[in-house]
Amino acid sequence: MAPSGTRHMRGRIIAALSAWCAIAPPAMSQTLPRFENAARSRGTPDIPGLNMVWLVPWTDLRLAGEWRNIVVHQSEGAAGSARRSAVAQMQKPDRRGVTVWVETDGTVYWSTHEWEVPNHLNRGNRNDNKYIDNSRTYQQVDNDSSIGVEFVGNYPNVRKPPTDAQIAAWRILVRVLETRYDIPSERVFAHNWIDYKDNRYCEGCELAGIARIDGMETAQQVEKGQ
Repeated sequence: MAPSGTRHMRGRIIAALSAWCAIAPPAMSQTLPRFENAARSRGTPDIPGLNMVWLVPWTDLRLAGEWRNIVVHQSEGAAGSARRSAVAQMQKPDRRGVTVWVETDGTVYWSTHEWEVPNHLNRGNRNDNKYIDNSRTYQQVDNDSSIGVEFVGNYPNVRKPPTDAQIAAWRILVRVLETRYDIPSERVFAHNWIDYKDNRYCEGCELAGIARIDGMETAQQVEKGQ
């Protein structure tokens, strides 16, 4: 049996998803049971609203890593590079990279088994509180506790924002990850918030901000409904 804290968190995430779908278009709200089932299933489920390419299947959740954080990356790779990077990750899971890759057209590639640990963080070495309070992340948000999502397409201009298709896919994908692994929205981080990175831009900041704002809005809908 799951600890009471975990059950409570799971309940709040499902309630938040219910509220999110309640204010979404009717066709989307009708997909809620299917969404929940897909997010908790095994194998290669069809996830409403996502074009997911499964290079490896989902496992029994009891075998998955103890993912407590979601970290958003931008690869500084060219458009069209997501599949190639995901295949390389599948072939060598502990190489530099992430579990999930997102192409500029919104296609999502799941590249590693859920117990495998890609190398995507530098031990959470940021401690200057520039973006967030790093007292809760410094040397705590690391590879073993964090699932990484990489967005390609900001090459050669690193400041190029994610595409509309990537943002649309991310809004669904992050809810899938939160639901599957019982991760609250406040545990979604931009890579720049966690590690010292390229000072020309803030890697992952826009996408992490979207995830947190969406999470707050659905939580507010839950509160209004209580």
